[in-house]
Amino acid sequence: MRILGVASASAALAIGVAGNALACNISEFSAEAKCDGTKGVIVVTDVDASGTPANVSVFLESNGADAKKIGTQEVKGSRQGTALTFAEDWQPNATYRIHVKAGNLVDEDIKPNLTTPSTACKKEESPTPTPSSPGTPTKSATPKPSETATPTPSASESSTAPAGTSSNAPSPAVGDSNLAETGANSNTGLIAGIAAALVVVGGGAVFFGLRRRGANSGR
Repeated sequence: MRILGVASASAALAIGVAGNALACNISEFSAEAKCDGTKGVIVVTDVDASGTPANVSVFLESNGADAKKIGTQEVKGSRQGTALTFAEDWQPNATYRIHVKAGNLVDEDIKPNLTTPSTACKKEESPTPTPSSPGTPTKSATPKPSETATPTPSASESSTAPAGTSSNAPSPAVGDSNLAETGANSNTGLIAGIAAALVVVGGGAVFFGLRRRGANSGR
């Protein structure tokens, strides 16, 4: 009987140890901050071979307290590992707390808290504009007639008297204006002197001619 009791106790102990080994444990959960393209994600992996259902919650930490709950998902682990993905565009060097609740077996955080990398996910670079070839003329926008600004008269133009307004200065005489325009007043004395000389010469010639004729007839 003693031998049978020892054997039973040994079997129970072995079964208990095996059961504890297969039970869900916090050490079977891990978390990592990754990039999915240009967006950040937090991936929690459960390698619990027993497949015990567990709820995984992710919290953003700030100054040692929960600042925001990212979300909660349920997972059933596997020997190969079952991954949960939380969409979270994390910032560099941010801290997240991951809590696991699996029935009465697990109710604690993954230790230590998750700290994101110091480099954010790479953003898509905007395409560089292709410069136009030198031979291709660039079309310039032609302003519409309605868009052209109408020039406003300046203060000097608006204050100028109209062309038809008579001034107080006396207008020049008609004769003076004609002589000034044609330049005849500058040659009048010369022409008059020449005409007078011709008249005197002509008169003298006539006088001497008549006198000579009278002398010839008297002989």
